[in-house]
Amino acid sequence: MKYIRILMMLVVSCWLAGNALAQKVSRVGTTAAPFLKIGVGARALAMGEAGVTQATDVTSLFWNPAGLGKMTKNQFIFNHYDYIAELSFDFAGMAVLLPTVGTFGLYFTHLGAPDVERTTLLEQDGTGEMVSSGFYAVGASFGRALTDRFSIGGSIKYIRERLWHSAATGMAMDIGIMYTTFFKNINIGMSISNFGTGMRMDGRDLLVQHDIDPTVAGNNASINATLNTDEFPLPILFRVGISNNLAREVFGLDQHDLIVAVDAVHPNDNKEYMNVGAEYSFHHLFALRTGYRQLFLEKTEGGFTFGFGMHVNVSQFDVSLDYAAIDYGRFDYVNKFSIMLSF
Repeated sequence: MKYIRILMMLVVSCWLAGNALAQKVSRVGTTAAPFLKIGVGARALAMGEAGVTQATDVTSLFWNPAGLGKMTKNQFIFNHYDYIAELSFDFAGMAVLLPTVGTFGLYFTHLGAPDVERTTLLEQDGTGEMVSSGFYAVGASFGRALTDRFSIGGSIKYIRERLWHSAATGMAMDIGIMYTTFFKNINIGMSISNFGTGMRMDGRDLLVQHDIDPTVAGNNASINATLNTDEFPLPILFRVGISNNLAREVFGLDQHDLIVAVDAVHPNDNKEYMNVGAEYSFHHLFALRTGYRQLFLEKTEGGFTFGFGMHVNVSQFDVSLDYAAIDYGRFDYVNKFSIMLSF
């Protein structure tokens, strides 16, 4: 009962914090580092991004760090895929179990964009100089199971966005909890992600020469100055989810798994929506998945998702190969792959 009370207190506290961030308008495009919202792990992505209760492996580094406390093996994951608008996305993470202590994790995520040629008012066809950009985050996580049914976890991350010769940096944290009820082993989870500092662009691209008083003749008209940019908050995501293995808990089929998961998502840069997903697998060898992301969201670019996964043994490693196809509306479908090693 003590852990149930802790669970309810954390859920209520985070829900109140999320409501404090609510706006009557969507606030789309008003946060820094939006790449922090790009999901990882083709399994969760194929299930409509309903991962807050189902990420009990190394992908919990992104979805819910409490899932680290439910891991039974060391794991490593790598994602690489072409994202929308010629962007590329990479994620690498590892989680290591320490007996009687918990599970530690490290991860690196990167969003890359192709270089573009610099233009000016006088040289609108290009100057020949190429402008580069890059966005990445490095994080460390810890999760621990306090009982066989209740686990907690947290992460801390360093974030950097770079555009040409200017950059913005920030720090953020994630927290999460997971609980398995005694009734039909229903899973309940909660996480709040990217709670941290604001980010402000700074660098030599913002250096200008300024005439302090153009009405006065004879003064220095080329005083060195710096443009001051606005600070933007990070994209905070508050997730609450529920899931259950219907094949085992409802239909009593021990050799089959039919998991249904639902997540409610409250972001600070958009309106609320839901992610729903399902997975069928036989003996954990082959899985079929489908889902729908951003359900009930106005003006959404979300939609149907589907995919599959396979588990094979290679030497001393258990290898999971997963594929997901994600509907991005007017950006069409994006194919995503991930490989996970357990040892």
